[in-house]
Amino acid sequence: MLTTSVLRIIMTRSLKPFVFSLELPTDPEVKSNNDLGLYLHMPFCRSLCSFCPYCKVLYDKALALEYGRAMRKEIAMEGEKTKGKRNITSIYLGGGTPALMLDQLDLILETISMHFNVDGKIGIELHPKDITIQNIDKIKSLGINMASVGVQSFDKASLANLGRTIDDTEKRLDIIKKADFKVLDMDLIFAIPGQSEKSLIKDVETCFKLGATQVSTYPFIDFSYADNKYKPPGQRTKKRLLEAISKYCSENNLDRKSVWTFAIKNSEKYSSITRNQFIGFGVSAASLNRSCFKINTFSIPDYIDKLENNLEPTSLKIDMNLRQKASYYLFWAAYSLTVDKEDFEKNIGVPIERLYKNEIKILKALGIIEEEADVYSLTEKGAYIFHRIEQHYTRAYIDKMWKLSISEAFPSRLVLK
Repeated sequence: MLTTSVLRIIMTRSLKPFVFSLELPTDPEVKSNNDLGLYLHMPFCRSLCSFCPYCKVLYDKALALEYGRAMRKEIAMEGEKTKGKRNITSIYLGGGTPALMLDQLDLILETISMHFNVDGKIGIELHPKDITIQNIDKIKSLGINMASVGVQSFDKASLANLGRTIDDTEKRLDIIKKADFKVLDMDLIFAIPGQSEKSLIKDVETCFKLGATQVSTYPFIDFSYADNKYKPPGQRTKKRLLEAISKYCSENNLDRKSVWTFAIKNSEKYSSITRNQFIGFGVSAASLNRSCFKINTFSIPDYIDKLENNLEPTSLKIDMNLRQKASYYLFWAAYSLTVDKEDFEKNIGVPIERLYKNEIKILKALGIIEEEADVYSLTEKGAYIFHRIEQHYTRAYIDKMWKLSISEAFPSRLVLK
């Protein structure tokens, strides 16, 4: 798409596209002292929602057991790359429906502790149906202190357009509210076909009423390979709804933690994606080590087979140059609404002004960012512009990468222009 192509050229100062392939040099040396985040993908679901673009399959107990063993093998192989244990600042268990592998999580987390120093937050994604007293007690006993519940909406008509029902969601959320997680995130989708501004704001209000410390509101995006009956409304509708959410949260003394996330003031943030270095385990999981970004195969049988043969399940990777890595860093920093100058230099190796002095001047003049002390922050105008950019990025890059990965276990090459 034109928007992402122009931004890529501006940010990287190059006409060359992003090229992913396995025919690349060996991964850079892994250092033992780098602070890292971990992401573990559990792809099993009770049923498959058409709107969900993530790597997922229907739950099969025997396959899930094989998958869990393979994941522990992958964790051990990664941990053995260094003499000492690396420090882990966060762990996120995503999917899919991670609770369907609840009986294996103790072994998986134990394997992580054998190979890494874990001193941070552990979060898990939950479907409302996962929330039972027994499940929550088990989750808490494992040291998991953050949870994100995929509510999507409390409105029956909106849920019907997503192919879901509300059932007893509110009663189940009362169970998790009493569990006193450090962070309780509830995910909503906005711009669902037929959704009204009134029902959306009521959804946000209900989440906080039922104990959410944070509400993440994601726009409905129709991925090219999804089988959605309804298409999302236009950008004008999305803008109106996002502005309504922002206005409601501002009027109710809630902090905007990211472009689509709002939270109780002074609460901790739940975010599995805004990390400068991270390791992904499981099918479709991505990793970023210094300048090497790679993604695992989406095929569960091939993932298991690779690890049974002591091979890494990587399907695509790219060795990023300085400006490509800076672009990646800035994308996710902008998603979180702030760019810390010191942190940018620490992770990229050069001051941000050395790479983007003119761009910063233009963005400030246009009222897209503002500067205070050593931090650049997106304004309300800037947050909306990034909301638009993120959707272009999703369709031009993520959609294309995931669509290819679903059709081919190990693609030979992927070019993102």
